[in-house]
Amino acid sequence: MSAATGLPGDRAAHTPAYGAVDLTTCDTEPIHIPGAVQPHGLLLAVDDDLCVVVVSANSGRLIGQEPDEVVGRQLADVIGPLASRSVQLLAESEDFYEPVRLALTCPGGEFAAGEVDVILHRVGDRIIVEIEPRAGVAPLRPVSYRSARGAVLRLTEASTVDGLIKRLAAEIRAVNGFDRVMVYRFDKDWNGEVVAEEKREDLNSFLGLHYPASDIPAQARRLYTTNWTRLIVDIGYEPVPLHPVLDPGTGAPLDQSHGVLRSVSPIHIEYLQNMGVTASMSVSLIVGGQLWGLVACHHYSGPHRPSLDARSAAEFLGQSASALLTDRLRADAEQAGNRANAVVSAIIADIADDPQEVTEALLHHPKLLDLFDAGGAAAMVDGRLRTVGHVPDADVLARIADLLYDPEEPVTASDAVARLDPSLAAASPVMCGALRIGHDVDRWLLLVRPEILRVVDWGGDPRNKALALAEGPDVRLSPRKSFEKWQQEVRGSAQPWEEWHLEAARALDTGAGAAEVRRSQGQVRIAESLQRSVVPEIASAHDGIDIAGYYRPAAGGQLGGDWWDTMALDDGRVAVIIGDVSGHGVRAATAMTQVRMALRAYLIEGRPVAECLDSLDAVVTRLLDGHTATVLVAVVDIRTRRVELASAGHLPPLLVGPLGGRSLELNGRPLLGVGVPAGRSEVVELSSEDVLVLYTDGIVEERRTPIDESIDQAIRRAGAGPGPDQSLEAWLDRFLAGGGVDLTDDRTAVAVRIP
Repeated sequence: MSAATGLPGDRAAHTPAYGAVDLTTCDTEPIHIPGAVQPHGLLLAVDDDLCVVVVSANSGRLIGQEPDEVVGRQLADVIGPLASRSVQLLAESEDFYEPVRLALTCPGGEFAAGEVDVILHRVGDRIIVEIEPRAGVAPLRPVSYRSARGAVLRLTEASTVDGLIKRLAAEIRAVNGFDRVMVYRFDKDWNGEVVAEEKREDLNSFLGLHYPASDIPAQARRLYTTNWTRLIVDIGYEPVPLHPVLDPGTGAPLDQSHGVLRSVSPIHIEYLQNMGVTASMSVSLIVGGQLWGLVACHHYSGPHRPSLDARSAAEFLGQSASALLTDRLRADAEQAGNRANAVVSAIIADIADDPQEVTEALLHHPKLLDLFDAGGAAAMVDGRLRTVGHVPDADVLARIADLLYDPEEPVTASDAVARLDPSLAAASPVMCGALRIGHDVDRWLLLVRPEILRVVDWGGDPRNKALALAEGPDVRLSPRKSFEKWQQEVRGSAQPWEEWHLEAARALDTGAGAAEVRRSQGQVRIAESLQRSVVPEIASAHDGIDIAGYYRPAAGGQLGGDWWDTMALDDGRVAVIIGDVSGHGVRAATAMTQVRMALRAYLIEGRPVAECLDSLDAVVTRLLDGHTATVLVAVVDIRTRRVELASAGHLPPLLVGPLGGRSLELNGRPLLGVGVPAGRSEVVELSSEDVLVLYTDGIVEERRTPIDESIDQAIRRAGAGPGPDQSLEAWLDRFLAGGGVDLTDDRTAVAVRIP
């Protein structure tokens, strides 16, 4: 171990651009601006005029010119005019990032003796020139276009992801000669697992070991997506600072994100030293623009510097493997998605023919749980919860449905619901993962998965940082020293949901919705026919009495619960009825017909009107779950001109005469469906010039206008009622034409006159 890495305080030597770090700060360490390089190469930063502004401090050893002599000089005066011209041409070409082989003309130093490799990249206004010697770094296997093409062909022959990454490890080890080459795959939480390995026979296997996300901090992962390869020639190297450390043009450290010589974080160096590694290289694997994994190369028998050609070949193989991985993973997902789509199509076809309600048919379909690898499912529709399979209690299901609700996305999922709400951890054995389908807060389908208990083999104790912090401030916060296999039982997660699961859920949501629309359209046609049969367009004729009715459905023609009715009773009496069942749609219309028929039956029996409404309340409360209704009944005795009125929560009728109109406030019973019997009736007498008007709330209600004021406006519109020569129908149409602005509700009215 070198002096630079022997003590905690010496960590700053690796990164002169910023201070010493430990495990509490490594996740924010600015590793792209260390202010130093590894000693085997030279770094020069030049401006667009090829004047040197920054140089690594080893220039005296490598090119025979000390840093103070180099800074401020033209590049041609430092590495020779021919080499400088080559750099200039390369910088101006489309192959700016391609390395070039050159012979330098310099006063002395190690680079004066032979060819070097030159790598360029640009950072802002600076061209970064990095130079490495070529001597003594022959690849284990000759690198050429033919050999690289052959390696890629061997990669393409692998038919599976596992076969591909195993082949990749073998090809990179053959080219670069490291003692161990591993393919390391990240999970969604950035923990890593060794999924392929090629190594010396005498080394223990790391295959299958897991490593915590803290081993590779977020900023390091970002650099891996920027720079495909990373080489550390000698773990015990003495860092070479840049001169000056701060770019004089910007006052900031030089950004070395794309550099091949960049000095490495001292935390990472110590981590590798604790593993017994003496040299290291990594190659990124990027799928869909994100870091999928790494090819990690370790050497244990001293420094190791593969040639730039060999490293370029490894990078090319990594890029080729990334493209192949993208294709393989996409193909696997497409195959799984196609299989799922076939199952979804079969489910949709089955529920379309199923006589059960759509959600009920879907919930109990035998293929639903298998499609999503779920242990149970639950559906909430119209306030009713139905379940199948193994699910937690209703309150837990409702809580998860609320947590997963997204008004912009009908399908959402979590494979660890306790992370959303720790109080849900107790439900994990039954529901640890959940997938929610549904656009509405109170209408959803939930598929649930149980917790999966896994025994994970870690490469050392993943709790190292937390354990060190718990020891107190006097304990050195450094990478763990033990990498012996450490087993841990991992809880709190279900099998993750794949993207094809979410796509299948979206297709199921669309298909089930379409099936429900088709079924509801048929039900609407039936209900409309039923409604037309029970809500008359014109009043039935009754001797000695004029009756005019009016009904208009809500905007859009959706079914409602309004109705009006007339019927002849014994002794020459006529019952005139108006009512309103809560809600819209098929259920409201169907409930309305049941209320209407029940009331007719009670009136025919000859019961008192108030008693009829009490009995009707029992029907609504017990048989029409979730519905309420208001009803107003007027029983007209034509001979005596007396009208018996009974109301169940309905708006008061209007009595309109030559002197104007007024509202008849009745002491009726509450609305139907609340189970409070308290009915009684009242009697009014009509003159030959009076008109009694019964109506629903759609006639008078206006937004932002109190109901009493709306009724007063209706009374003023009614005026003195119809003249002696005006029909009741014409007057009612004229009266209603001036009001009823609430187009979201049905508008129903009936007028009665005894001429």
